[in-house]
Amino acid sequence: MSSSGTAPAYRRLSVDERRTQLIGTALGLFAHHPPEEVSLDDVAATAGVSRPLVYRYFPGGKQQLYEAALRSAADELEQCFAEPQTGPLTLRLVRALDRYLAFVDGHDAGFMALLQGGSVVQTSRTHAIVDEVRRAAADQILFHLGFQPGHEAGPRLRMTVSTWITVVEAASLMWLDEDKQPPVGELRDWLLDHFVALLMASATRDAETARIVRHALDLEEGDGPVGELARRMLPVVGDKGHLLQPPGGL
Repeated sequence: MSSSGTAPAYRRLSVDERRTQLIGTALGLFAHHPPEEVSLDDVAATAGVSRPLVYRYFPGGKQQLYEAALRSAADELEQCFAEPQTGPLTLRLVRALDRYLAFVDGHDAGFMALLQGGSVVQTSRTHAIVDEVRRAAADQILFHLGFQPGHEAGPRLRMTVSTWITVVEAASLMWLDEDKQPPVGELRDWLLDHFVALLMASATRDAETARIVRHALDLEEGDGPVGELARRMLPVVGDKGHLLQPPGGL
């Protein structure tokens, strides 16, 4: 990757300010270019500093800077699912998905390189950072489902939540690969439908999930996402009464 445009004027910053600036610059470059295409010269030129100054703050070179930028991105992603534990669950998830998908939209090339494992600068440490984001997202969702820190959910419910996080990641990558189609609002609503459907299916086989779902449904409004999903499903299965007959029934 080659830099273009006029470099910003150099100005003296404190140690913390300069480090933050360099991480922010690197994150911006990694967001729109695969990490292997970004050089330290690109970072230095974009930040308006010399290459030796970048090395002064990141003596480990590009790998250290990449990990610092990834850590910064991970901190932002971990906050996407942070919501007050009030109001309907689906509306909380709508806001969380809006933040998550906005991040994906703004860091398209970097997001793809990160989750697809295609970057030559990936290491066990970078994978650990990505896994940390996934765990944090799962913990936040379980918190919205009523689990306080230190109180672990059962295996079926944890599997349901982890499965949905995988769906969100995979769908986000496909969305980027499809030139960000369908529109982001439709993608968000589709992902929310998947979460509701997964919870409902798990609730039919797991008493803990059923209890959680019943409590969550008490907070939902008739014109909210769950009600709309139920109304969309009725025309699909409404004339399939034979599916409700027990095996061997008349």
